[in-house]
Amino acid sequence: MGLLYNIGIRCYTAAIATAGVAHAKARLWREGRRGLLERIEGDMAHETRARVWIHAASLGEFEQARPIIDKLRKERPEVAIVVTFFSPSGYEIRKDYNKADYVYYLAADTPQNARRFTEAVAPQVAIFVKYEFWLNYLAELRRRHTPTYLVSAIFRRKSIFFRPWGGAWRRALATYDTLFVQNEESKHLLESIGYHNATIAGDTRFDRVATIAKQPTKIPIVERFRGNRRLFVAGSTWQRDEEILLELINSNPEICFVIAPHEMDQRRIDHLISEVEGGAVRYTESCDRSDFSNVQVLILDTIGLLSSLYSYATWAYVGGGFGAGIHNTLEAATFGLAIAFGPRYRKFQEACDMIELRAARSVRSAAELKAWFAPLRDDRVCLEQASRAARAYAERNCGATTLITEAILKHL
Repeated sequence: MGLLYNIGIRCYTAAIATAGVAHAKARLWREGRRGLLERIEGDMAHETRARVWIHAASLGEFEQARPIIDKLRKERPEVAIVVTFFSPSGYEIRKDYNKADYVYYLAADTPQNARRFTEAVAPQVAIFVKYEFWLNYLAELRRRHTPTYLVSAIFRRKSIFFRPWGGAWRRALATYDTLFVQNEESKHLLESIGYHNATIAGDTRFDRVATIAKQPTKIPIVERFRGNRRLFVAGSTWQRDEEILLELINSNPEICFVIAPHEMDQRRIDHLISEVEGGAVRYTESCDRSDFSNVQVLILDTIGLLSSLYSYATWAYVGGGFGAGIHNTLEAATFGLAIAFGPRYRKFQEACDMIELRAARSVRSAAELKAWFAPLRDDRVCLEQASRAARAYAERNCGATTLITEAILKHL
């Protein structure tokens, strides 16, 4: 299995290199790793502080790591924090994050790369977020007896750890001193294969969104755009999300909408603007605009504002549910918004919980989206019930960060 895994890693790396010729994201992945280990070795040669290594796959996982990073920085300011990303969508946005001392891509998980990286960084503690199980890196951490933690993790019965051919991944779990999981099912599944080092800590994102809710960023353009109207925010949307949202928008001219696409696809944004009957403009072209009376939709064609944008809204739609899975619903829940999202949500514990609490609804079509929205638009009691349920859920699930960092600080 180890041989097949290493062959697979090399094939994947070669495929990304080839795709980089025509695909911008693959090109960033490839170019960001050019000379990477030499750069890390050079940086670490002059670093005398104790080091904590935190790895996140992409931006969503970074948001789960961020409360831990912030607390470690506050509690142990003398420690060097090294953050790595697998995906360009995480690295390119957070490469200048000021609470981390070093931010890098993660070199491909070959035995040689894993050994060079861990020998250069020599972390006192290693932290992986949610789904990241790189077998060679984990093997090196075991060899070095490095205290290692997995945080905000979810395990499912169908995942490779519980399959007959998943032996290499099961053995990799022995690397972790503690597996901080989100729910009881994950703990029971790990116990069924002999791992009794799981602790139910929940999801650190609850702590992150609670911090945002206390001090949201003011967005004057959105304030002017909304005016006295009620606002619906659609965050991290993809094309399929936008197709069903357009029907909702055009059938509710009295409601104003902000759409924040997950990717800045200019052709798709132009299409959105052309299809909105009540008028639509880009955020980046509205800085000097004071009159939005003839504009129903504002397209947020910039990054970094979505989490605070929800503070202006009454309802929210969270994108991604027609693809790999929904994006961050907790950013909306912490402000007490009624939430809708697409049908692929079952891998997300918070989405399942909020549906059960009637704070959220999964929709598969424009008709279902409009059916969900109508009572929340017209019935104040219905809206308040959903709002209270969302806010209460976000508030009572805080605390994972403290539990996790207390364990980590013992090694620093």
